Amino acid sequence: MLLRLHHAAIICSDYEASKRFYTQVLGLRVIAEHWRAARRSWKLDLGLPDGSQVELFSFEGAPPRPSYPEARGLRHLAFAVADVAAAKTHLESHGVQVEDIRVDEYTGRRFTFFADPDALPLEVYEDPA
Repeated sequence: MLLRLHHAAIICSDYEASKRFYTQVLGLRVIAEHWRAARRSWKLDLGLPDGSQVELFSFEGAPPRPSYPEARGLRHLAFAVADVAAAKTHLESHGVQVEDIRVDEYTGRRFTFFADPDALPLEVYEDPA
């Protein structure tokens, strides 16, 4: 029935800061950008090389997402990378705080966590496929 993940949707508090982060720091490609006047909201469709997408929304007055302590619901969004150490270096060169690299005890693959401008937990997971 399910084929693959099509997109993940994110609501941000500062549209320009988040747009810059996801396009310039993470390197996602802009597919489409729309101002939705009736909602006073931006919708930005961003693409990854495999065809999956991230939808970035702005909504005035959206409440913050509880993360720490961890709350019920979506825990984090993970992106596959060929080299976690290189990704960590790239992120840090853009002023992003990145946790130490860890190794998945079940797969043996390296990963690390960081946050977007709204403190949404993001992960890079080494998958050199």
